Amino acid sequence: MNQTNPSNRRKLSTRDIVLCGLFAALIAVGAFIRITLPTEPYPFTFSLQWLFVLLAGFLLGAKLGAMSVATYLVIGLVGVPVFVHGGGPQYIFRAGFGFLLGFLLAAFLVGLISQRLAPADGGARRAFLPVLARLMAAAMVGLVAYYAVGIAYYYFMYTCVLTTPAEWGLGIAIAGCMTTFLPDLALCAIAAALSIRLRPALRAAMSQ
Repeated sequence: MNQTNPSNRRKLSTRDIVLCGLFAALIAVGAFIRITLPTEPYPFTFSLQWLFVLLAGFLLGAKLGAMSVATYLVIGLVGVPVFVHGGGPQYIFRAGFGFLLGFLLAAFLVGLISQRLAPADGGARRAFLPVLARLMAAAMVGLVAYYAVGIAYYYFMYTCVLTTPAEWGLGIAIAGCMTTFLPDLALCAIAAALSIRLRPALRAAMSQ
């Protein structure tokens, strides 16, 4: 007889909503901690948003992590300038908007995979390096998903919306990703290490 996990039916509590809002705010703050890379013909931006997206997935899990990113996206699309280049509904026509959509999928996958590979229960008693390796695996899946959605959106925009040749736009996206891949990979390691210490504490707090 199949049984449904009670956690899947759990309604959002006030604490869940507060945590989603907190991480949405942290992702917004991360957009303003950035370095603009002088790539041609368009610059690419490296920011700390990816760090907070990873932490949302690691600490809140798949559902709440994705909801945090979705909250951030809604706030930006209604006009609050929380994106790297502002905000508003017109932002969806920017070729780089796909990377923000990639955050949504990445947070969900990171939360889902990390909970299965390295559940927070008893995490403090496990050896640091094996848990770090499992969380890094989850982060890498999220990183690939984030880049894949971003590049696909770039290609779509240059194929169906913008007048620039699609091949040129795709080349820009791939070149830009090459410049930010190593910094984003470093953020994966930092987020994984931080979450090992933070996940058990947050889980205990959420269970009270």
